[in-house]
Amino acid sequence: MTSKLEVLCAEKGLKMTEQRKVIARVLSDSTDHPDVEQVYQRASNLDSKISIATVYRTVKLFEEANILERHDFGDGRARYEEVTEQDHDHLIDVNSGEVVEFSDVEIHELLSKMASKLGYRLVDHRLELYAVREGCREIK
Repeated sequence: MTSKLEVLCAEKGLKMTEQRKVIARVLSDSTDHPDVEQVYQRASNLDSKISIATVYRTVKLFEEANILERHDFGDGRARYEEVTEQDHDHLIDVNSGEVVEFSDVEIHELLSKMASKLGYRLVDHRLELYAVREGCREIK
């Protein structure tokens, strides 16, 4: 079965080696926001010949082709997800590192109003909330 990332790569005219296809599948199947090490571990489970260098190069290629989005959630690791047309934001649990995606029309409207109030038209935004679960203390 062809992954969404593989289709996007084909549309962009990227040459798809078998190893790139494996990496694309791993990224498309991810429900979290994996870093390169996690992508490598998952990809090498499917193809033991994949090197960490290949994963780094492929992730960079996908990012430069605008089919993969890079995030820095403050934990010192670049994390990745497929570029999507769907507007969404992220809540990051500072204790566990868990990333929760959410979408809220009211937030988008508020951000648009704020931009308009300042004389701009909002064309895009990135919102990251850093939080701890209720009743938990932040671990430093």
